[in-house]
Amino acid sequence: MTTPDTQRPRPGSDILRTALRRNIGAMAWGTVLMGLYQAGETAFPIALGMIVEHTMRDRSLGALGLSIAALAVIITTVSLSWRFGMRILQKANTTEAHRWRVKVAACGLQPVARDVDLKSGEVLTIATEDADQTADIIEVVPLLISSLVAVLVAAVALGLADIRLGLLVIVGTVAILSILSVMSRRIGSSTQEQQARVARAGAKVADLIIGLRPLHGFGGNHAAFRSYRKVSTEAKHQAITVAKVNGVYAGTALALNAILAAAVTLTAGWLAFDGRITIGDLVMAVGLAQFIMEPLKLFSEMPKYVMIARASAERMALVLTAPPVTAPGPERPAAGGDLEIDCVRYGSLSELKFQVSAGEFVAIAVYQPRAAADLASILAVNVPPDAYDGVVRVSGQEIADLSVEAVREHILVNPYDGEIFAGSLRTNIDPSGTSRTVPEAVEASMLTDVVALHREGLDYGVRDRGANLSGGQRQRLSLARALAADTDVLVLHDPTTAVDAVTEQLIARNVAKLRRGRTTVVITSSPALLDAADRVLVLDDGVITAEDTHRNLLANDENYCLAVAR
Repeated sequence: MTTPDTQRPRPGSDILRTALRRNIGAMAWGTVLMGLYQAGETAFPIALGMIVEHTMRDRSLGALGLSIAALAVIITTVSLSWRFGMRILQKANTTEAHRWRVKVAACGLQPVARDVDLKSGEVLTIATEDADQTADIIEVVPLLISSLVAVLVAAVALGLADIRLGLLVIVGTVAILSILSVMSRRIGSSTQEQQARVARAGAKVADLIIGLRPLHGFGGNHAAFRSYRKVSTEAKHQAITVAKVNGVYAGTALALNAILAAAVTLTAGWLAFDGRITIGDLVMAVGLAQFIMEPLKLFSEMPKYVMIARASAERMALVLTAPPVTAPGPERPAAGGDLEIDCVRYGSLSELKFQVSAGEFVAIAVYQPRAAADLASILAVNVPPDAYDGVVRVSGQEIADLSVEAVREHILVNPYDGEIFAGSLRTNIDPSGTSRTVPEAVEASMLTDVVALHREGLDYGVRDRGANLSGGQRQRLSLARALAADTDVLVLHDPTTAVDAVTEQLIARNVAKLRRGRTTVVITSSPALLDAADRVLVLDDGVITAEDTHRNLLANDENYCLAVAR
């Protein structure tokens, strides 16, 4: 009895079926044209045999001229059908690969992360190499069918000359495919493992590039290189294994095809010697034995490509069919900026409870850095609501009932290590091109000196990860982007750790002025930002232990004074 697991179709197979179904038109035309190409290729030796037979019997110039014209028609058909058939199939292949790349990328950019144990570098490999190899199925199927057409035409033509020749081609082809289909399974599993190891190597590179500066800072670059070399060596060994398997497969296919062609040639020679077939039939058989090598080679390679496509589709399914980390609600936050944390327990947070009223500027002095990171993650909805105890409310509504995308439009949490993208200062500050407060954000973040320093101004080119900017410039650029978004609630996590004290003082005043009347929460130990806030909450050991203005806390709380005084 079949179990439910075996009855349920595998996700990789579903992906391949989807690709085939939506390209059925292009594949049909491609199959017709490629079948015509293979039929023309096979018809060439048949025509040569008929010409020899006819010319030897009639010996007329007219018959010879007609035969040459027939060959010209065959050659023209072969040329045009190949050209247009491959154009159709490759266009469909490229388009389908693009669709899957976009689909995988869209999964990675969704507001709710998917529950898949893959790093960004691995997802990148899936979105590129695996998407391309999956889309190859669009070409594989028509080429498989057209190769079958060529083999059948050759078998029929040889069978008309002598039934033994036709049967030899059919039986030989079935035997070759049976042997190679078994070998192709090893190629599929080996290729899947190779793709996984290459993806891990890519993920390792991405991690190292992100941490390149600190690695150089404490001399860890050599250890990091050794770590990458180990992962890359594993990928290399697997690639060598795949190459060996492919080499054995290709060598076996070539040897079997050559044996079949030789068998057809020798059998035809023996039959001609015995007088059972004519000289024209012998020429045809010898020609077909040569020409059939190509479709047989193509035909025998198809199982390998099918297994590779299936292996890549299975890897894509890891991303595309992975469930979301959480099931967000359908509602949107109401207007206003109230924010309430009610008895939240998560990580280093223990029964955390506080409230921020709409339009208030609140600073949170966190004594333990881990608690600051946990709080920022919860407010950014990077942690699913069901992963922690307690409730977070936005404008009086529980965050679990709200759409994650809507929450992030309402609340912007700007991390201390905000990414800088390749582009310009302007595109980093206003990625969507819709902000109306870019000049104010630039001024408030004290990014004006960076803009004035370059002739291009806001159009100054920024390299990947802000490689041509200093640490302080990158931090101010990230802050400018957060301010330009002009959200109802803005949460800043250590926005000024890389700037000097004078600049920090100016930024604190500017942010308080620009965000007046809008809810702002700053998680920081900066005295300037703490002083600019309406009130300060002290977060120690996961709970709020004190609440007052910065100056009152300095005067009355010795621990606070020691924690924030510089």
